[in-house]
Amino acid sequence: MTDRSRAFLQIHFCVLLWGFTAILGKLISLDALPLVWWRMLIVVAVLALLPRIWRRFRDMPRKLVLAYAGIGVVVALHWLTFYGAIKLSNASVGATCIAFATVFTALIEPLLAHRKFSLRDLGLGLAVLPGVALAVGGVPPGMRIGIAVGAISALLVAVFGSLNKRLLSRSDAGDPLTVTAIELGAGTIALTLLAPLAVLAIPALAGDGFAMPGMRDAVLLLILALGCTLLPFALSLVALRHMSAFAAQLAVNLEPVYAIVLAALLLQEQRELTPMFYLGVAIILAAVLIYPWLSARAPIRQGQSSLVRPGPTASPSLPKVGGE
Repeated sequence: MTDRSRAFLQIHFCVLLWGFTAILGKLISLDALPLVWWRMLIVVAVLALLPRIWRRFRDMPRKLVLAYAGIGVVVALHWLTFYGAIKLSNASVGATCIAFATVFTALIEPLLAHRKFSLRDLGLGLAVLPGVALAVGGVPPGMRIGIAVGAISALLVAVFGSLNKRLLSRSDAGDPLTVTAIELGAGTIALTLLAPLAVLAIPALAGDGFAMPGMRDAVLLLILALGCTLLPFALSLVALRHMSAFAAQLAVNLEPVYAIVLAALLLQEQRELTPMFYLGVAIILAAVLIYPWLSARAPIRQGQSSLVRPGPTASPSLPKVGGE
């Protein structure tokens, strides 16, 4: 098997593991806030055991560390709303909402990068709207709040992905694992500080705060943190050395597909949703999957590296932070 073929298998295995994050989020009985807090804490604790993380952390400029820490707060809020959407609806709906991230990125990144809007990107946003309408109409009324929360989660993906892309263009951007440790560490601290307010303001997401997981939830949290966060992160770093940015973006955009199929197979969620929902999902995913193809055909803007891929992910050198 060639390195390129192996890389394709590795990246799709990573995306499959990321697809399981929605399933595990539904299976874990904890509310969204303690679920995210424990997940982030476990990952940070493991990364803190690596001496290279501390060495490279000390070498990073303090302003850059603070910038990554700020992005980490956005990451924490993204995961909070992502798992909140799953708890308020189901795994299929939560995964579908993440597909909105590519559209939001097309609208937000020009603002953060101080460049003109692309008519192609705006057209993509308009193309997704019929799919969103069908998807919303295809879920029970009680799940529609989950779609709203999921859309906020996708918006936050667009924000932190665009900010990460800007920072990663710097020559002193830092080691990907170190950046991940900083962002998730800052996110863990932010959730710890925000928890008392969240319990009062958004009890549907925060529950009673930092509940201790039972044995079953503890095992699932370890699988989520290690098997669906650290393992695919490390494996994707290896795969991205032997594949194009386009191929990587296309594979990552398949994550909602994997999640929806897994939800149907493992959770029987197709019984809760109508064919109208799946038609809407098909329209949304068609637009999302065609985006990297259109971007690959577009001329590279002056000053933009061809190695930086569009979409909610930061860069080929820094995969998405642990999946969803």
